[in-house]
Amino acid sequence: MGELLGVAVLGTGHMGADHVHRIGTTVGGARVVAVADPDVARAEAAVAGRAGVSVHRDAAAALAAPGVDAVLVASPEGAHEEALLAACARGLPVLCEKPLTPDSTSALRIVEAEARLGRRLIQVGFMRRYDTEYADLKSLLDSGRLGRPLLLHCRHRNVSSPPHFTSSMLISSSVSHEIDAARWLLGQEITAVTVVRPTPSADAPRGLLDPQLVIFETSGGAVVDVEIFVNSGCGYEVRCEAVCERGSAALGDAHTMVVRESGRAQEEVAQDYLVRFADAYDREVRAWVAAAREGRVTGPSAWDGYAAAAVAEAGVAALRTGVRTAVDMSERPALYAAGVPGAAPALPSR
Repeated sequence: MGELLGVAVLGTGHMGADHVHRIGTTVGGARVVAVADPDVARAEAAVAGRAGVSVHRDAAAALAAPGVDAVLVASPEGAHEEALLAACARGLPVLCEKPLTPDSTSALRIVEAEARLGRRLIQVGFMRRYDTEYADLKSLLDSGRLGRPLLLHCRHRNVSSPPHFTSSMLISSSVSHEIDAARWLLGQEITAVTVVRPTPSADAPRGLLDPQLVIFETSGGAVVDVEIFVNSGCGYEVRCEAVCERGSAALGDAHTMVVRESGRAQEEVAQDYLVRFADAYDREVRAWVAAAREGRVTGPSAWDGYAAAAVAEAGVAALRTGVRTAVDMSERPALYAAGVPGAAPALPSR
């Protein structure tokens, strides 16, 4: 491997282009050497002005490009499995944006393929683990200072949903972050899901069940409730409160700036996840690059991606039927059994 980690970025849409920019300007120790996107013009635009980057229409060609040491997958979820298996076959470390794959069956195939290799290559992009507020909450809960966590109250709001968004995607796409955060913060698996459906907002697109209240039960006896509201019209808001035996702790309320002038106070509300979690994305990619340069993978694993898919599927079933639904998960392979569910590294230094 050369002095800089050569990264192939697969997919140059909103997220992929942001990662191209991040690696080129914010994250040290790496450079983008190849990109792939069926929309070649979009790929070319994403790397405009960057020397030494080859542009490809398909992922296989980008993986085979000279100088590729690692892969960042930001393509649509339907293309993830093929790209991940190809990267594993080449022994390339991967940072894969969530979801790992579109469903638990294909996610399990990725887990099994990696387990056969006998070493981890894949990190899943659950970036909230790298957010300073979430990391502080995790440290506090792990310390035992507040006693056993009893409840997690979570709020996840977007300004508006994309045109293609469906009712099930509120869970499989948006709430997937809360699924991983809950498993990680509590060190417990989610065992059952219930979804409560209020009357949809008048501002929700026709036929979209928005908002929803998603309730998780965990293997340690905690209960997690998630308000997901993707057409709130206000901003991108993420909050989480842990209620424990001897106290509580909350994050998210103080994240934005409050301006006071002329007898009024105004709070800025982020309009986009790339704004709210910009620092977390920087920390995530920086940690991944540092580990990959040392031949390690330290962040959320393929097993975490599989677990999120399994819980999301139970949630979608609960949404459809209105019935509490148990989560069906396979046995965890030994490769992922070293720590608690969702074990993750300490935050990298800046």
